[in-house]
Amino acid sequence: MSYSYRAYGLEISSFSRIAGLQTSPLQPGESTLQFDDGPEPRWAGNLLALPARVLSHRSEPPGSADPSFVLTQHGQTDGFQLSYSDGTRFVVDGAAERVWGTYRPPLSADDLATYFLGPVMGFVLRRRNITCLHSSGVEIQGRAVCFCGDAGSGKSTTAAALALRGLPVLAEDIVALEESGGEFRAVPGYPRVCLWPESVSMLLGSDDALPQLTPEWEKRYLELDGGRAKFSEKILPLGVLYLFAPRSSDVDVPRAEKLGSREALLELVQNTYMNWVLNREQRANEFDALCRLVQQVPVRRIVPHAKPEKIAGLCDLILRDATALLSSPKNL
Repeated sequence: MSYSYRAYGLEISSFSRIAGLQTSPLQPGESTLQFDDGPEPRWAGNLLALPARVLSHRSEPPGSADPSFVLTQHGQTDGFQLSYSDGTRFVVDGAAERVWGTYRPPLSADDLATYFLGPVMGFVLRRRNITCLHSSGVEIQGRAVCFCGDAGSGKSTTAAALALRGLPVLAEDIVALEESGGEFRAVPGYPRVCLWPESVSMLLGSDDALPQLTPEWEKRYLELDGGRAKFSEKILPLGVLYLFAPRSSDVDVPRAEKLGSREALLELVQNTYMNWVLNREQRANEFDALCRLVQQVPVRRIVPHAKPEKIAGLCDLILRDATALLSSPKNL
């Protein structure tokens, strides 16, 4: 039996169920991605037999819950292998049209899906020359309002807090962009928000108020199924970008600060997803796209409070500021 799904603007075909995705009928003409997780397919074996070159080796800092990661190129960009220190591996063909993944016990297919929907899909999108922001996004007044920042800056927690107030979530951690007719639009990711237990406790009163992603991960997830929170399924015009600054104890925080186009561009360049996998030509093209983006879309710096539990005030600020910007073109 074959399953079809939609995420990040791609139709995903698989012979296995993918945790975190809802089945969706295949739409003629849409870009497709084949995902396999069974025995090693012939195409992956042929690719892995080609000469290999390590492109990146990233070790997580001490105390991090995330495994280290190695990116290997096979042949002359014939394909790539993404390997994690917990034994999870993915092979991606050169056109980023096929992905095969495998794992070792005690990990499960749910662990594989967690990687696939996060960094592996991010890699696939970058190989397809799609600009991606390291960002989470919600829908306000029919537009995408996105929060960019480093890991731990509060992007997903902020999106979840706004979701619990009734705002649909467009994406978390990765926002894929498309440019059409001179307009930038944000593409929906998948219907979950992944959260650390401390964020769950802060938002819902207990760190076990939401289900775990898998038995092997501490992280939990907020399901965007229309019950407690909703998913924004349509591609939306990009309305406002907020760049998360370091937390502060100043008396006037949380606050939103205006940014000039040049300053916004310099910060935004640092907040694109997996930009380290791009070659020189791809970096140049992405820089040109971001130059156009900051001329069209308001970019603001958000300074959150040093105490994460004051997130209600941050949400109030974002709702006021974004609503004003989206309602009054003269303020853009």
